[in-house]
Amino acid sequence: MQRQVFINLAVKDLQKSMDFYTALGFTNNPQFSDETGKCMVWSDSIFVMILSHEKFKNFTNKPIADTHIHIAGLYSLSLESVEEMNTLMEKGLQAGGVEPNEMRDYGFMQQRTIEDVDGHTWELFYMDMSKFPQQ
Repeated sequence: MQRQVFINLAVKDLQKSMDFYTALGFTNNPQFSDETGKCMVWSDSIFVMILSHEKFKNFTNKPIADTHIHIAGLYSLSLESVEEMNTLMEKGLQAGGVEPNEMRDYGFMQQRTIEDVDGHTWELFYMDMSKFPQQ
């Protein structure tokens, strides 16, 4: 079986969250979705499970962090070009996301940050390895 990554996020409003992730280019897999959680597909091996707080609480004894004021993790998505990065950023902002800082340019990599409607932090980036500094 191919290894896969599932990122599970607690969200307050499933529909708003689904709209946000759809705007970033994720698709919904209805086979693994119901009224308490949605499986959002990034690739054949990467999935984001957006779960209502009630469902998320079934998996942990810890309190759910308010990610508007506390960072719980940084999730990164690699993209094919700076243009794709900027397009997805604009779509995410239109779907309720927030850009907490300006784009960063590291020469070989350009990176933008967007927070979803619950404050989960995503790094959208394009990396050109031909520009990576040689040692």
